[in-house]
Amino acid sequence: MPLMPVEDALSRILGTVSALETEDVPLAGMLGRVNAEPLTARITQPPFNASSMDGYAVRSQDVAVTPVELSVIGSAPAGRGFHGAVGRNQAVRIFTGAPVPEDCDLVVIQENTEAVGDKRVRITQPGDGRTNIRPSGLDFRIGESLIEAGSRIAPREIALSAAMNIAAVRAYRRPRVAILATGDELVLPGDTPRPDQIISSNNFGLSAFVERLGGEPIDLGIARDTVESLTQCVSSMHKADVLVTIGGASVGDHDLVQSALSELGLEVDFWRIAMRPGKPLMFGSLGTTKVLGLPGNPVSALVCARVFLQPMLARMQGSNLTDPVMTSAVLGRPLEANDRRQDYLRTTLKKTADGKIVATPFERQDSSMLRILAHAHGLLVRKPFAPAAPAGETVSVLELDF
Repeated sequence: MPLMPVEDALSRILGTVSALETEDVPLAGMLGRVNAEPLTARITQPPFNASSMDGYAVRSQDVAVTPVELSVIGSAPAGRGFHGAVGRNQAVRIFTGAPVPEDCDLVVIQENTEAVGDKRVRITQPGDGRTNIRPSGLDFRIGESLIEAGSRIAPREIALSAAMNIAAVRAYRRPRVAILATGDELVLPGDTPRPDQIISSNNFGLSAFVERLGGEPIDLGIARDTVESLTQCVSSMHKADVLVTIGGASVGDHDLVQSALSELGLEVDFWRIAMRPGKPLMFGSLGTTKVLGLPGNPVSALVCARVFLQPMLARMQGSNLTDPVMTSAVLGRPLEANDRRQDYLRTTLKKTADGKIVATPFERQDSSMLRILAHAHGLLVRKPFAPAAPAGETVSVLELDF
């Protein structure tokens, strides 16, 4: 059976996925969520001409020549503006963030003044050409659209939305992703494995991966290498948008995921792709639930999640960011010619003094070695049948943002 190219596999996956329904989410719960509608300012910011410094609000013509003494006729702390008129040779004590009186066009900073009793101030130095006034609408004005639909909301966008007087956001629902590890060899962290067992890590890494991407992970536990155990675990799944299985989708006698899920109605779209690590990837549907069968090797599972699951979840959340984020770099060491599979090499990235980014793949790329993945900055992508590459050649690196 020929192996499917990575690009074709991703295109087929995304072709079956659409944005989920939307819901109103309080602003405090929007971190990592994707907004379904543009976010428009409901207030002008700042809403008035505001002082950017502590000092005295004055009329510029009264301080054209310094030193000069002015009468202090009032005070304007933040939150309590001075609403009277300011006449010739008069000043108002003002603090950062307070509204500037209408008659004033300049704030003299406190360092350039001296108090003369309680009711007068001496302006000792001319200004430096700055008014020290933030004009109304300097940041944005009511009705301006500042955050486009399909944006993943980070702390900066939350702060901006709050300043825009937005208390709740129409957002896409978080995808519910059920995660099922498989294999008699697996035990949970904290347990004592037998000599022929290993610690299960993929389900923990993938749960964190899904949560980081705005999804809702559902841990189905570890299924043993029997059809009965697999079907029992999957049958406990409740309203998942995606079922991610880990391992058990290869060609061995104990790789039972396809046969077990077929009894429950699985329709396989494709299986086995031209990718390293990650050849035994499976994709299909179980009713309305999309099924992504990841390889069991820890690195293979997480790399395939980066390449396929991440854009899949982005599409479900209406995100604009479904294309992989690639970085150009220069190769730090020579590489041999590639075979028919697209390679994803764990690599470090280092910026040189002249601003170049150097990508140096680790010498050993065994798909069981999580330590190398944890220390990698990206995945150097090599096309199928790429010729041998000398050090210094330009290469493309897929960013690792998890």
